[in-house]
Amino acid sequence: MHITALSLALAAASSVLLGPVAAVPVAARAPMPAAAPAVPGDDSTACTEPAQVLDLSNWKVTLPFGGAGNAKSPLEVTQPELANYATAPWFNPTPACDAVVFRAPVDGVTTKGSRNPRSELREMADNGANTASWSSTAGTHMLTVTEAFTHLPDGKPELVGAQIHDAADDITVFRLEGPNLYITEGDNPHYKLVTSTYALGTKFEARYVVRDGKVNVYYNGALQTTISNRFSGAYFKAGAYTQANCGNSSPCSSSNYGETTIYDVSVFHHVTPWDIFWDWFTSLLPLALAAAALIAVGWLGWRRSRTHPAFSLPRFGRSAK
Repeated sequence: MHITALSLALAAASSVLLGPVAAVPVAARAPMPAAAPAVPGDDSTACTEPAQVLDLSNWKVTLPFGGAGNAKSPLEVTQPELANYATAPWFNPTPACDAVVFRAPVDGVTTKGSRNPRSELREMADNGANTASWSSTAGTHMLTVTEAFTHLPDGKPELVGAQIHDAADDITVFRLEGPNLYITEGDNPHYKLVTSTYALGTKFEARYVVRDGKVNVYYNGALQTTISNRFSGAYFKAGAYTQANCGNSSPCSSSNYGETTIYDVSVFHHVTPWDIFWDWFTSLLPLALAAAALIAVGWLGWRRSRTHPAFSLPRFGRSAK
């Protein structure tokens, strides 16, 4: 969706002169077939990396420990390294090779602006070369995650399994607090209660469908809520984002953690040049109208000052005798 102003203008002109532009899917990806279950004693079917189970071509992972030479910042693994990366028990395939485990301890290293650790995928674009960034008002965007919450931290048993984030903050997340599974909205962590009887290990499907400035949120195929929100710079996230740390939970150790297991994750974007042009046009229209109104008021004021002077400047010098 990195389209220059020139290409936008050309696309708009083509739409007017040649008719509607055919819709072209952008960054659409079909989920990778799950790896075959490992057979005891048969190493040929065993998997060793998460990328053998999930299609991670347009993701990066943020981990709850520091990288070499920078222990205070969480390690981020991007493509192409991610295709052959694993680190147990924080980010690794299950023994059956049917899912990927994400684990984040309360004493883990955190990202800037957060006090809580995570082992979490962040959506990327262009085969992992660039960060994804899209608008809720241009095109259609969908995340589907099949996952299970498998462990909650002691002291503060709260964990996020999937979310939409914009350029500044999270828009909505799937958040588990004990047996209560919520869909959040902005700073409201209890916006929609999905179930009050969630049992750890229960597999479910979470889905976000974003279009026309609205987020439709589904749980196991059933629409739970619709959130109206115009935002940009957006991207999807999935994994284990533990909502606890050493300041609010005990024990403060790696044995105290949040964990999810993801069986499948897929993202779909459908955007046309017209979608992008219309989004650009409508976002600038209020500014253009405000500027036009300001210019009109200024012009009318100038005209009035020319025809009806508010005051006259005094004349200096000697008057003629």
